[in-house]
Amino acid sequence: MRIALLTYSTKPRGGVVHTLALAEALAAAGADVTVVTLGRGGDTAFFRPVDPSVRVLVVPFAHRDGEGVGERIRRSIRTLRAGFDPAGYDIVHAEDCISANAVDGAIRTVHHLDQFTTPELVECHERAIVEPRALVTVSASVAAEVASGWGRDATVIPNGVDSAAFERAAGPAGSGDRARWRDELGEYVLAVGGIEPRKGTIELLEAFGRVRSRHPALSLVIAGGETLFDYSDYRNAFDTRAAELGIAVRVLGTVDQERMPSLVAAASIMAFVSTKEGFGLAAMEALAAGTPVVARDLPVLREVFGDAVGYATDPASIADRIESGLAGRAPERGRQLARSYTWAAAAAAHLALYRTLSS
Repeated sequence: MRIALLTYSTKPRGGVVHTLALAEALAAAGADVTVVTLGRGGDTAFFRPVDPSVRVLVVPFAHRDGEGVGERIRRSIRTLRAGFDPAGYDIVHAEDCISANAVDGAIRTVHHLDQFTTPELVECHERAIVEPRALVTVSASVAAEVASGWGRDATVIPNGVDSAAFERAAGPAGSGDRARWRDELGEYVLAVGGIEPRKGTIELLEAFGRVRSRHPALSLVIAGGETLFDYSDYRNAFDTRAAELGIAVRVLGTVDQERMPSLVAAASIMAFVSTKEGFGLAAMEALAAGTPVVARDLPVLREVFGDAVGYATDPASIADRIESGLAGRAPERGRQLARSYTWAAAAAAHLALYRTLSS
């Protein structure tokens, strides 16, 4: 079976991480897999090495100064459509709204649902749910949203987790790497995904301000953040509030893939307070590393994590959960939960779906 998996970026966003891990697991199961992506800003490869059993096609996408979000979305769709020929593939599977709009008749994974105001994004989002031949979601909660809002059934296939990498980082073999992060950052609360509204970063900042008054040596560290969208107003509001609170936030940007497990394992706690999520892969990786997690109290996260994390709804409760999490490591049931989600199982479920669609 020849499979093309399409994604919009080479950077380490959740959907891109999912695409690469799924591609490698599908190839390990015997499929012929190609990953197709836009190479933004001159990128010619993904943020991490890809197993040589997977072919990679990077479609060049040059940066344009002064380009708005709407035009960037339209140009992304046009460029990917022009740069990828779906002929010869048994399955074309799009992992986001841009790639789903770029190919007719694709399968599409809906990782989470957003509410946009930019007209081009509204249209991209809508068409990428209405037009694909089949939909996949990574949780039953998102599938229920799709059914309620659009009347479409989706096949639920959860993410896998590379739990072994995060367990190694938390064990004796990772002690040196953890020590290097602690030497650089001290004791820290970690958030992954950048400074943006969906990640609830300003609420986390407010919560951290409450905690820091009782733990003055504690730092707030934010990793990741590559995005297509312009969150400059939100970032400015975040920076202004951080200055008012006297908090020097450590913003790491994109962290090399091989260093991420030790960054997570060295954290005192992970704050995962997004307002929208589809599964919560970064939080599941933290549990694999034995790092406690405070999560936003969302139905999807209750579904995926059960009682393995602490839940919060606002800055006061986030602060309370951070403080209680500082007292120890994540419960062993969290690590067992992370181990239960494998990319091999995800690949097998995808292949079963692909067979029904190509028969």
